[in-house]
Amino acid sequence: MSHKEENVRVGISIGDLNGIGPEVILKCFEDNRMLELCTPVIFGSSKPLSYIKKNINSNVNFQGIDSLDQIVTGKLNVLNLWKENVNINFGENDPVVGGYAIKSFVAATEALKNDEIDILITAPINKYNTQSEEFKHPGHTNYLNEQLEGNALMLLVSDDLKVGLLTDHLPLKDVAQAITPQRIEEKVKTIREALMNDFNIFNPRIAVLGLNPHAGDEGVIGTEEQEIIKPTITKLAEEGILVSGPFPADGFFGSQLYNSFDAVIACYHDQGLAPFKALSFSKGVNYTAGLNKIRTSPDHGTAYDIAGKNLADPTSFREALYLALDVFRNRNRNIEAKSNPLVPQEKENNTKKFDN
Repeated sequence: MSHKEENVRVGISIGDLNGIGPEVILKCFEDNRMLELCTPVIFGSSKPLSYIKKNINSNVNFQGIDSLDQIVTGKLNVLNLWKENVNINFGENDPVVGGYAIKSFVAATEALKNDEIDILITAPINKYNTQSEEFKHPGHTNYLNEQLEGNALMLLVSDDLKVGLLTDHLPLKDVAQAITPQRIEEKVKTIREALMNDFNIFNPRIAVLGLNPHAGDEGVIGTEEQEIIKPTITKLAEEGILVSGPFPADGFFGSQLYNSFDAVIACYHDQGLAPFKALSFSKGVNYTAGLNKIRTSPDHGTAYDIAGKNLADPTSFREALYLALDVFRNRNRNIEAKSNPLVPQEKENNTKKFDN
C-alpha cells in the first residue's frame, strides 16, 4: 500500500557523479517547500554529495541513513550504499563512476519493486560508462521494463506536448524492421492507457508520425506507411481509439499540428526527441509510461561541459518530481474510484395514486 499523498516517498538515483545530476538534485531541495510535498531519499553516499554541495556552495541539508526504515519525514535523506571515497573529476567519462551510478539505480529500482519507495526519479547516466558484465542495458527504460510489470514506453512530457516512441535506443539501421503492426498496436494502447489513467485525459487523441520523409509520399520514398502503419492505424480507429496518421514529421511540428492532439508517437528516438527538446528544453520530463510503478527523469543528459561549474538548471528535475507526484495522485484516485463504483439504484416510483 502506498503512503498517504502528503508523505510520498520519492526515491532518487544519484546519476553520474561527474555530471550535473547530483547538482540539480541538491539545488531542487534547497527550497524547503519541496519537503512539504514528499519525503525524498537519494540512493548514493553522503561523502560525494557533501563534496558536491561544497563545490556549488549549496545551503541544502541532508540526513544520512543506513537503511530505508530510518527515513526521516521532512528531511532530505541519503541512503548510504557505500562508505568508500569516490574520486570525482567533473566532466570526465569514468567507468568507475558509472559503476556507482548503476549501483544507485539498481538499488532504487529494487526498493521501488518492494514498495519501500512510492516513485522513482533517475538522475542522468552516461550510457557508455555504465556498461558491464552485470549491466548490459542501453538506458534506464530498458532495465525498468525488465524488472517491473507492464510494457515500458518512453514518453516525453511538457505542458504543451507529449511525445512517445515506437522504438527508443535502437540503431537507425534497425528501426524499419522493428516497425510492426504488433508494436504499433501495443504502443498506441499503452500511451492511451497512460493518458487516461495517469493524466486524466478522457478518450485521448493520438497522432502517429510516418517513418520516411513526407510519410513515404504514397510509396515513392518508402512503403512502410502504406503497408504497415496506415492499415494498423485504421484497425485501431475501428476499435474506437482516436488515433490518426501517419503524418510527415517535419510539417507536423512546423505547422504546430501537434496542438490538436493529446500525444504524438514518433517512429524513432531523434524523430521525437529533437523537436520535443527544441520546443520544451529545460522544462521537459522523461516519463516511463506503461509500467506498474512510476518513474520520471529530467530531460537532459550528464552535461559534462558544465559539470562542477554551478551552472546547471534544476528546472527539469523539479518538473520530473512534480509530474511523478501528479501521476501518483492520479493513479491512487483512479484506483479508489474503481474500487468503490457507484451502485445503480432502482428508480423510485413517483407515480401518484388516486382514489376512485
